Amino acid sequence: MTGLRERKKRQTRQHISDVATGLFLERGFDAVTVAEVAEAAEVSVNTVYNYFPAKEDLFFDREDEIVDRPSARVRQRRPGQSAAEAIFDGMREDMDERPVNLGMVEGFEHFMSVVTNSSSLMARLMRMQFKTAFHLGRTLAEEAGCEPDDPLPELVAAQLMAVHANLNQTVRRCAMAGRTVDEVKAELSRRLDISERLLGQEVRDFARRPAGSGAAAASGPEAAGGDRAV
Repeated sequence: MTGLRERKKRQTRQHISDVATGLFLERGFDAVTVAEVAEAAEVSVNTVYNYFPAKEDLFFDREDEIVDRPSARVRQRRPGQSAAEAIFDGMREDMDERPVNLGMVEGFEHFMSVVTNSSSLMARLMRMQFKTAFHLGRTLAEEAGCEPDDPLPELVAAQLMAVHANLNQTVRRCAMAGRTVDEVKAELSRRLDISERLLGQEVRDFARRPAGSGAAAASGPEAAGGDRAV
């Protein structure tokens, strides 16, 4: 019974989100009220707020997953793989296997026009980027076994997230310009290759998981890439 109840809750949440997204794409985010979403989804306003505490949550309904994605890739990195390599490899896999994760889908330009035309959605997008960098910094510190006052994990996270942010901006810019998915993929691949070359060796080597360590995380200052200068 518990499983059935949870499945129904997920279905209700997804239904409300889908209805809301359709309305936002049709009329714009600011022109649609939560009451109108509730009416179109045939649920009460309270039900909408039970699943989505803020109106912006209806639009960015996968925020938690998006914020945790870089950190999850670091935690799941292979033996011999560094944090940076895990993140870069993950983005390349997204381009080939999960393009929707990068917004590489037809019609994304319409989605982004809704975002850019709403100050509250732009503010939420910036907050999501900040949260992603913050969580990544904490994950890097844990995985590398750094001391609490060590600034290196935060600085490494900032550099990796700068690349991540640039790629997201590139997708948005290409989408708004009407570029095809293949054109966007080629541009992202080019930028990923250049970005990886530009990163310093210590950033590229940070939190490298020892070969043959299985799921064990790299630990100790030596796992952070040797020389501490950034």
